[in-house]
Amino acid sequence: MTNAIDRRQFARLMGLGGVAFASGLFAQTPGGRAWAATEAKEFYFVQLSDTHWGFQGPKVNPEPTHPLPMAIDAVNAMKPAPDFVVFTGDLTHTTDDAQERRRRMAEFKDQLKSLKIKEVRFLPGEHDASLDNGAAFKEFFGETHYTFDHKGVHFIALDNVSDPNASLGDAQLAWLQADLARLSKKQPIVVLTHRPLFDLYPQWDWATKDGAKAIDLLTPYEHVTVFYGHIHQINSHMTGNIAHYAAQSLIFPQPAPGSVPQRAPVPWDPSAPFKGLGWRSVEADPKKAAETFSDVPLKA
Repeated sequence: MTNAIDRRQFARLMGLGGVAFASGLFAQTPGGRAWAATEAKEFYFVQLSDTHWGFQGPKVNPEPTHPLPMAIDAVNAMKPAPDFVVFTGDLTHTTDDAQERRRRMAEFKDQLKSLKIKEVRFLPGEHDASLDNGAAFKEFFGETHYTFDHKGVHFIALDNVSDPNASLGDAQLAWLQADLARLSKKQPIVVLTHRPLFDLYPQWDWATKDGAKAIDLLTPYEHVTVFYGHIHQINSHMTGNIAHYAAQSLIFPQPAPGSVPQRAPVPWDPSAPFKGLGWRSVEADPKKAAETFSDVPLKA
């Protein structure tokens, strides 16, 4: 990717159960959203994904309440601390009971009280939002799609889960187009979403039906990175100049796309209880316009 900073300038970048990202050398000019090259302050954030609070399945994870507190402890121990934390969906495990859905969301939110980083962003997953079009999620965590700017990077959170048909929808695409129209083509952009925007493996619901339209809107911009969850494993993919990176889960891993006849969680291995769960550090090299990934398994 091209959103890089000098490795001598930035602190250690890492994410638990996901990825961390450093700002590019861009910042907002005084007149509005015309962006220009400047010495934006470097930073990193942590992405956590697919905690599935409320999941029950001893053959998959007999200790489902352990990984989230472990992740929180690890984030709290990071030096320097990340600027913010983002959860990219499936905060809770699906349930048809609306009251139980809200109870799980309340429990999940209660778990975060021990997180020292107070700026936390949330995206829904289909387990959180597809049965009620995001109603409960909005009550607890706010809007399902939004934007924010942080130290020279424009962040766009997209909702491709509240629609049970796995679509962004015309209204959200129009909103995205209007937001992008205000930006320079050189503006560093990070897109956060739950499902992949591209067709990774539609047979397993690993796609967004109108994701190609969002990619088309983003393609004219020179520095775009997409971070997503949903597939419970590390995966990288390019659509033109846009890099897409999937985060690991904090509950159970999934098999590689199409590697087995039917998608199902990878069974728990008592000899390696955190297999497939972990954190990733990311370093950016501006001279090579590249980043170095280092994935480390989650450990007790």
